[in-house]
Amino acid sequence: MDSYKLFNWGLLFLTFGLMIYLGFLSSRMMKKGDEGGFLVAGRSLGAFVGASTIVATGFSGWGFMGSPGVTYQFGAIEVLGNFFFAPAMMIAVLYFASFLQRKAIDMGSNTIPEYIAQIHGGGTMGRLVQGVAALITILLLLVFLTSQIKAVGLLGASWLGIELTQSALLMVGVIILYTMLGGLAAVAWTDTVMVCGMSVAAVIIMIQIFTSIDLGTWEASLNAIDPELLNPSTGAHYGDSPATVFLVLPYAFLFAAVLPFMAIRFLAFKPEVKLHKAGVYVAIIGALLSLVPLVGLYMRAQMPELADPDNAMPAYLEHFMHPALQGFITLFILFAMKSTANSLLHTVASATSHDLRLALFKDLVHSQRLVLWVNRLAVVALGVVALLMMLYAPPFMLSWLGILGTGTLLASMIGPVFISTFWQGSAWGALVAMLAGFGTSGYMMLFADVGWLIGPLTGCVVSSICYVGVSLVTPRIRLSGSAARI
Repeated sequence: MDSYKLFNWGLLFLTFGLMIYLGFLSSRMMKKGDEGGFLVAGRSLGAFVGASTIVATGFSGWGFMGSPGVTYQFGAIEVLGNFFFAPAMMIAVLYFASFLQRKAIDMGSNTIPEYIAQIHGGGTMGRLVQGVAALITILLLLVFLTSQIKAVGLLGASWLGIELTQSALLMVGVIILYTMLGGLAAVAWTDTVMVCGMSVAAVIIMIQIFTSIDLGTWEASLNAIDPELLNPSTGAHYGDSPATVFLVLPYAFLFAAVLPFMAIRFLAFKPEVKLHKAGVYVAIIGALLSLVPLVGLYMRAQMPELADPDNAMPAYLEHFMHPALQGFITLFILFAMKSTANSLLHTVASATSHDLRLALFKDLVHSQRLVLWVNRLAVVALGVVALLMMLYAPPFMLSWLGILGTGTLLASMIGPVFISTFWQGSAWGALVAMLAGFGTSGYMMLFADVGWLIGPLTGCVVSSICYVGVSLVTPRIRLSGSAARI
C-alpha cells in the first residue's frame, strides 16, 4: 500500500471518529424519554444547521457523482437543470416550511406519514393512511438508498484501493452506527460538517478547472465532439424539448417540500427559528454546489472516451488532482454521498419503527426506552437490507435510479403533504392520491420513454387530481391540535 493510500485511510478514520462522536453527543437527546428526540431531533435545529442538512441531503452523491456523469453524457443542459435546485430549496424553506412546521407542532407529528394521517382525521382510517404512506416511503427510499450506497462504495473502493463490497460495508457500517446513536440530530450535525467539506471541495474543483483550460479551447473541443453538448436541440434525458429542463425548478421545489427525508427537516427546526436566515444559507451553499456538474463537461473535453459516464468524477480526481489533494476532495465527496444515505436510512427506519408500528400495533409498546431501541434496531436492519440490495441489483445509472425513487415518492405524496397544507382533503382522497401517484410515475419511469421528469410530474398531476376529486365526494374532517392525534 503506497503512502497516499495510507494517508487516505488516516483521513477516513479521523472523520469516522468525528461522525461517531457527533452521534454520541446527539444520543443525549434520547434521554428525555421522548421518541421525538430520535425522529425530529427534539425540534432543536437552528437556521444554519437546518439549512446545512437540507442542502447536504439535496445535493449529496447525486450532485457530486451522478450529475457530473449525466453532464458528461448529455452536456450543459444538466448543468442548468442542477442549478435550479438551489433556488427551489430556498423557496421551499421561505414559503412552505413554516406552514408545515406549525401544523406538525400543533398535532405532535414526528414523521411525514404521521403528519398525513393526523391532518386527515386520524382514527382507524388515519392508521390505514399512515401505514400505506410508510410502506410507499420504505419501498421507494430503499431504491434511492441503493443508488447512494453504490455511489459511496464505488468512490470509496477506488480511493482506498479495496473491493466495492468491502468499501460499501465500511461506509454503511459507520452510517448505521452514528444514525442509530443519535437519530435525526446526529444526521443533521454530521451533515453540517459534511456540507462545509463539500463547499471546500467545490471551490477547489472550480479553481482547478478554470485555471487549467482556456474557455475558447474548451468550447471548441466540446463542439467538435458533439454540438448538442452545448447547444441542445432537445431536452435530452428531461424530454423532447429543450424547455423541459425548466421543469426541474417546480420538481426541485416539490422535492424539497414534499419528500419525507427532506420535509422532516422542517419539523425539526426550533419553533422560534428565523426561516429567512435559513433560506439565505440554503441559497449560498446551494449555488456553490450547483457548479460541480461542470466537471462532466471538463472531462468530456479532456477524456471523451470514458466507457461509463458515472466514472467522470473519479477519473477527474485521478488524472487532474495531486494525490494528496485528491484524497481530501474524495473525502468531501464521500461526505456528500453519506449525507443523503444517512437521511434516507433514518427516514426508512422511522417509517418502519414508528409509522408501521402505530398503524399495525398502536398500543403494543408503551415504554419509551423500548421504543427507542425499536427505532435503533430498525436502522441496523434496513441498513443491511439496502446493502444487500446494492450488491445484487442489476446495472443501473445512479441518477436514473435516484429519480425513480424520489420522483415516484414525490408523485405519491404531493396531495397529502403539499396540497393538504393549503386545502385539506379527506383520508380517502389521501389514500387514492398516494396509490395513483405511485402507479402513474412508477409505470412511466419503468416502461414509457418520456424522459426523466415527465413521469414524476405526470404522476404529480394525476395524484393531485385524485386527491381533490376523491376528497370532494368523501367526508372531510377538519381537526386541530391534540384532537388530530391517532
